[in-house]
Amino acid sequence: MSTVITDVDESHLRRCVALAIQALEKGDDPFGSVLVDADGTMLAEAMNREQSDADPTAHPELTLVRWAIAHLTPEQRATSTIYTSGEHCPMCAAAQGWAGVGRVVAAASTRQLAEWRASWGLPPGPVAALPITDVAPGVVVTVPVAPFDAEMREVHRRAAARQDR
Repeated sequence: MSTVITDVDESHLRRCVALAIQALEKGDDPFGSVLVDADGTMLAEAMNREQSDADPTAHPELTLVRWAIAHLTPEQRATSTIYTSGEHCPMCAAAQGWAGVGRVVAAASTRQLAEWRASWGLPPGPVAALPITDVAPGVVVTVPVAPFDAEMREVHRRAAARQDR
C-alpha cells in the first residue's frame, strides 16, 4: 500500500522505532508508540513493558489509550494519532476503538509480523493476528510504512534471535 507520509509522520515513526529498540534492550518485545495531538505535538510515549512489569497486557498502545482517556476530551481523542512501531494487537485495537482515538500510523503490519515470526520458526502469538480495522472499523489506519517496516523487521529479527538462546 503506497501512502503519502509527511515529515511529521516520519519524525514520530523514528521515535517509535527508537522506543522499540529500547524495549528490546530492556528485555521486552520491541514495540514503541507515541500519542500525538491534531497539531502534531507529541503528548505521551510508551514502550512495551510486558517483561519488566510482569504484565502481558503492558503494551504501549494500551498505555497511550489509557493516558488519552485520562487527559483528553473525546473531541481531542478523535483528532489524535497513535504512531507505533507495529500494528496494534486486537486488545489494543479494541481499546483504541472504545476510547475514540482517531488515527493510527504503524511502521509494520500485523500480517508482516506474523509472516516474519513464521519464517523464523517462531510460534504465532497468543491472539489472532487481525488488522486493526477488523477489530475497530472506525479507526483510520496507515500501515505499513516503508522504510520503517524494514527497520522493524530487523529489530524483530534481533528479538527472535534472543528467543533462540
